Amino acid sequence: MPLTGKALRMARLSRAGDGRYLFIPLDHSVSDGPIVRAAGFAGLVADIAGGGADAVVVHKGRARMIPPALLTDTGLVVHLSASTNHGPDVNAKVLVGDVEECVRLGADAVSVHVNIGSDTEAEQLSDLGTVAAACERWGMPLVAMIYPRGPRVTDPTRPDLIAHVVSIAADLGVDIVKTVLAAPPERMAEVVESSPLPIIVAGGGGSEESLTAFAVSAMANGCAGLAVGRRVFNSPSPKQAVQKLAAIIHGHGLAGEPEPHPELAGAL
Repeated sequence: MPLTGKALRMARLSRAGDGRYLFIPLDHSVSDGPIVRAAGFAGLVADIAGGGADAVVVHKGRARMIPPALLTDTGLVVHLSASTNHGPDVNAKVLVGDVEECVRLGADAVSVHVNIGSDTEAEQLSDLGTVAAACERWGMPLVAMIYPRGPRVTDPTRPDLIAHVVSIAADLGVDIVKTVLAAPPERMAEVVESSPLPIIVAGGGGSEESLTAFAVSAMANGCAGLAVGRRVFNSPSPKQAVQKLAAIIHGHGLAGEPEPHPELAGAL
């Protein structure tokens, strides 16, 4: 990739420079309510950054509350989609920001949420296309959080459905796609093979599997990383949770020479 604004921002999204990603979404406060006390927000971001996350994902207002020093080595992804769990259709997402705002905030990427199979699928696809065009104008990487989700989707973990939504992201101009892990996880390799984009998977909040085992499984089947929110910020030690995930995803600790994580080495 030639030296452009987008190339520079993309490089910041993988702090180890290996094309793998650990994103920690903190955008849940719009849909669900506060995730931490106001006084503890900067501390949570500090733990996430100190643990080795590649980027945090927040809405534009929260981005203004992050001390800049915390983002020296950790990227900033500003989420442009929103809905609440009080609305008549929780799968309907609307745009609440634009790319130009995110440029002014110093964002390294923007993200848009699309639910394929929802009643408002058409509007969400239109929004994704609009944001993709703006990202090209501004040199901004675009992350699509795109899922098979809605009244017509009976099994969101079907590999063919996941491959379809990932293909939509590629066709509409996305740079990194976030989606769900296939079931069984071994079938995720088929999805990865079909995708020209790096795939990161949502962090398995509803899974009975340990977070470590979930991460090992995702990486062993070809994913480029994970986006883990609730299982980090609800953990007793967010920093420790991030450190474990970073070791699995990047295959080394941030301070030392690369060495395979023992659980990942065993899985491979």
